[in-house]
Amino acid sequence: MKIALKIDADTYRGTRKGVPALAELLQKHQAGATFLFSLGRDHTGRALKRVFRPGFLKKVSRTSVVEHYGLRTLLYGTLLPGPDIGKRCADIMRNVSASGFEVGIHCHDHIRWQDNVVQQSGEWATQEMDKARNRFQQIFGQPARTHGAAGWQMNRQAFRQEQHYEFIYCSDTRGTHPFIPVLDGEIVACPQLPTTLPTLDELIGINSISADNVDQHLLQLTSTRDQNHVYTLHAELEGMKLLPTFERLIVGWKQQGYELVSCIDLLQSLDLSALPYHRVEYREIPGRSGALSCQGAEFLA
Repeated sequence: MKIALKIDADTYRGTRKGVPALAELLQKHQAGATFLFSLGRDHTGRALKRVFRPGFLKKVSRTSVVEHYGLRTLLYGTLLPGPDIGKRCADIMRNVSASGFEVGIHCHDHIRWQDNVVQQSGEWATQEMDKARNRFQQIFGQPARTHGAAGWQMNRQAFRQEQHYEFIYCSDTRGTHPFIPVLDGEIVACPQLPTTLPTLDELIGINSISADNVDQHLLQLTSTRDQNHVYTLHAELEGMKLLPTFERLIVGWKQQGYELVSCIDLLQSLDLSALPYHRVEYREIPGRSGALSCQGAEFLA
């Protein structure tokens, strides 16, 4: 069985510090992974407007946002100008790719996408995705072949664009197993590899789970080895203060018999012709504020 490691790099700090640390750790353990990059400016400070969103303050208090992200990052886009991640960290991104890891698009502007895409028009989503896609091409000299949405936030046109861009697969949803997405009765011909396991920031602070034992909780969830998984981690968390926690997870998963791979490696192990069709729906996930794009009921044409 396989666990695909999907790494979201949300911020300038996470890309500059967390990404190289994760790449080094993964190489040490001979583990594969997919790195998804935020490619425009870091406007993390603008997330403060989420203060009135149900569950946001509770999540912030549990996960020590200042401690993990740093005060300077929380001022980007408000009191401080947001650094251009794609320009300042292009060499880091290219080094990750040169080291043999799969790379793809997370977004152009993380906060702009996560806070707006659901209620925005298809034209807005296309423009944002085009900006990210063009920047990726500039950095890597080749087109992106995958996308994993910031905050698991999508709209109908965003899914359609992934098919238009001829992405090989995408990972924008939460769910239980790979599927072909269906929106409003229409099939989107781009497989989804949904995140199947909870993230560290969704678990820490709940039911006596801490950074010291959260790895044991996750290892219990994967102990049956009855399916493949996609685990999403963050360069700002597992790549920095929670790096020792992530290393314990790597060791534990390997002891359980899992192969730790990139998302494309997981995809290539599947029979794509047998993937089921599932509706995409929006619902809340325990430990995270707001509704997310999720794998819904199976669609029988």
